[in-house]
Amino acid sequence: MASSDKTPDSMPVGAGKVPPGKPMTVGDQVIDKSAQMLQTLKPIKQMSQHVCTFAVYGHDMSRQIEAHHYITRLNQDFLQSAVYDSNEPSANLIGVEYIVSDKIFDTLPPEEQKLWHSHDHEVTSGMWVCPGVPERIQRTEFENIAHTYGKFWCTWQVDRGDRLPLGAPALMMSPQIANMGVIKPELVHVRDNKFKISTEELKKSRANIPVSNPGNARVADYWMHTGKGFAIDIEHAEMKMKEPQVEIKMVEAPKFP
Repeated sequence: MASSDKTPDSMPVGAGKVPPGKPMTVGDQVIDKSAQMLQTLKPIKQMSQHVCTFAVYGHDMSRQIEAHHYITRLNQDFLQSAVYDSNEPSANLIGVEYIVSDKIFDTLPPEEQKLWHSHDHEVTSGMWVCPGVPERIQRTEFENIAHTYGKFWCTWQVDRGDRLPLGAPALMMSPQIANMGVIKPELVHVRDNKFKISTEELKKSRANIPVSNPGNARVADYWMHTGKGFAIDIEHAEMKMKEPQVEIKMVEAPKFP
């Protein structure tokens, strides 16, 4: 099964895009609330930013989605984010994105770099926004993000109506100014209305943000220069049933007088 497959023929019974399952019981709610009060949930509490942007499927550029990233900064050069399909309490976790600085990206092998996308246009076009946070506060962050690269794996293709995370994950690409990378105006309009922002005005205010090295972008945004994307196939493989055998050799110890 490839990540480029059409909508699965068999879908769990139910309405809309809501995952199948019974409503939560009072007991379950009590358990969850109690756990929240008693446990530290340290990794989740490190999420410091909510970013709303857009992404396109690497194997089908006609499919575009609004993506909500909840970002954790591990250090100055590496960020990781849980990606949801909305910012509502009932949002679905649809994937994960890793973000590295241009310094780290430069150290990656060429074949690995092909799986990553640049963020410069995503920032300067006004697509990358932090809802509710004034632009002036985020200006330095935007200048940094414009020099980063992301690898985003989508594990739940909700845009095609999947009510469960089905099939193989899909590699996602970033908005671009060329070809199929241009985000559909209707998607941007819906997003702007929701957060009461203007992507066009943000674009004007960010016009002087420096962008990444064009050479890097050519390697990262592979589809722009080849017309080819990546899709994952699931194949049967022989399972490794035993641990690798370790050969132990006896060596003669030095003799002491």
